Amino acid sequence: MYHLFKPLLFLLSPETAHRATVFLLDLAAAFAPTRWLLRHWYCVKDKRLERHLLGLTFPNPVGLAAGFDKDGKHIEGLACLGFGFIEVGTVTPKPQDGNPQPRLFRLPADRALINRMGFNNEGLETLTDRLRRLREKGLPDGLIIGGNIGKNKTTPNEQAADDYIRCFEALFPYVDYFVVNVSSPNTPGLRELQEKEPLTRLLQFLQEKNRAHTAPKPILLKIAPDLSDPQLDDIADIVRSTGLNGVIATNTTISRQGLATSEKTAEAIGAGGLSGAPLRARATAVIRYLREKMGPGPVIIGVGGIDSAEAAKEKLAAGANLVQVYSGLVYEGPELVKKVLGSI
Repeated sequence: MYHLFKPLLFLLSPETAHRATVFLLDLAAAFAPTRWLLRHWYCVKDKRLERHLLGLTFPNPVGLAAGFDKDGKHIEGLACLGFGFIEVGTVTPKPQDGNPQPRLFRLPADRALINRMGFNNEGLETLTDRLRRLREKGLPDGLIIGGNIGKNKTTPNEQAADDYIRCFEALFPYVDYFVVNVSSPNTPGLRELQEKEPLTRLLQFLQEKNRAHTAPKPILLKIAPDLSDPQLDDIADIVRSTGLNGVIATNTTISRQGLATSEKTAEAIGAGGLSGAPLRARATAVIRYLREKMGPGPVIIGVGGIDSAEAAKEKLAAGANLVQVYSGLVYEGPELVKKVLGSI
């Protein structure tokens, strides 16, 4: 069905198309008959798809990556599309508008996107209130919710830990796991926090706060695909030394190598993180490398270039325990989730 509407959506700017899509999804999910239809079309219920990881039971191993529903506005609608887990955020303590528009671009020849959104979100208080109300109402079918946390653009790196702790403590009662995002290329200086010393300090601080709770929550680290092998070795060491539960591999890339889109067009778009099909091979290589370095214990959530069942199985074969999609939805629609689940 999505492919009937896709040409019309692609006539709109990417952000406008996104708003139109989630508006229609929310509208359909608001009424029992259309909500039933969505769930009938897209949801796959099968005990064999369950994954017991991080002390949680995931209804299935296909999740929605952070960035699609930053503010947790559309969880009930998205739950009708068959996801086993949904990651909200990236959220920052204070609301921020993000970067000036246009800031999201399609590369149809590459089945890719470039974004420089800049952690646009309504802020921690709004997200927390929304998730609290949703928890009180009840989540559908055991859906797992992850919270992706970051720092405000105006917060210097020396004070970044304060932002992450604020997000962590406020969201703690309302999410099932946390993701520390230090790998977005769209907040100036953020990726500097991926260096071994500052990253270790940040994660140790978070783990101290986490262990102060009676029942600590799983914490994962989202990493960039642009890290070198020695930097990935550092990540593996940090996961071990801090007792982190795992990693999400990977975020978007700053690379523009191998694109079918012309160099002139890519240059005209400018800075931003590239996602979609061109990221597939690199993300898989990072997963494979980290699995070899970290061993079987830490959880790896694979993301990057998953636009088919084959691409998802590639990530799982490389060592991922779970997978997430985002850009693939833009090109394949919600049928992608069902296709992946049907192939596992």
